[in-house]
Amino acid sequence: MRLSTNIERELNKRRAKDAPEGSILDQIQGILAANEDQRQDIHTRLRSRATSDANAFDLDQLETDRIYHIDTIKSICVDYRLRFLNAALFKSEFPEEAISKIRELEDTHDTALNGFKLMAPSKLFKLENADDPLLFAPIGNGYYYLIHKWGNDLSGVRKLLVWPVKNFDNMIFSIFVASILLTAISPMGVFTNKEVGMPEYVMLFLFMFKAVAAVVLYYGFAAGKNFNTAIWNSKYYNA
Repeated sequence: MRLSTNIERELNKRRAKDAPEGSILDQIQGILAANEDQRQDIHTRLRSRATSDANAFDLDQLETDRIYHIDTIKSICVDYRLRFLNAALFKSEFPEEAISKIRELEDTHDTALNGFKLMAPSKLFKLENADDPLLFAPIGNGYYYLIHKWGNDLSGVRKLLVWPVKNFDNMIFSIFVASILLTAISPMGVFTNKEVGMPEYVMLFLFMFKAVAAVVLYYGFAAGKNFNTAIWNSKYYNA
C-alpha cells in the first residue's frame, strides 16, 4: 500500500504549533507598517531641499560601475543639455521602483541616504525664475552613486540638436554655417540683373550673418535661454 503525505496539511500543523494565527497576522501587519513608514520617510527625504555632500556608504558594498565623478556628470549634461539638480525640484512622483532601490541600498549600507540629485531635461524640473531621469546620491569628494534610472532613453539626435547652444563658440560657428547655406541658396537674380561675382556673395553673406545673429540673440534674450555650460546645475529657467 502506497502512503502519501499532504504537504499543505503538514505545513498548517507546523504553523499552528509555531504561532497562533492571530499572532502571525499581527507580525505581518507590523512588518508591512514598518515597510510603509520607511518608504514614506524616503519620499520625505527625496522632497527635502536640504543639501548633503556625502553619505555613509559601505565602500565594499558599492558597485564601481555605478560611481560617477561630478566632472563626468557635467560633461554629459553639457553635451545633451540636461540639468543636475536637487531631487526636490522634480515635477513628477518618483516611481516605486526607485523607492525600493533606495530602501535596498539603505538596508545594505545600514544608513539613511540624503542629498539626492537628479539628472534630467529641464522640462522635468520645477525651475525657479531668475524623457529620462537618473537618480544619484552623493558619496563624497565629488563622486555620486547612480541609484536608479527610469523613463525612456534620450533621442539619438538630441546631442546634435543642442550642440549649437553648448557654448558661445559653437553658437558662432553654427551661425556662420547657417549664413553660408542661406547665401548659397539665395536667388541672386532677385537682387541684381548684373553678373554676380564674389563681392556680391560676400556682401550677401555678411547680411545673412547679421540677420541670423540678430534672430538668435533676440530669441535667446526673449526666452531667457543660456548655454549648456551655464545651466547644467542651475535651478533657474532663465539663468
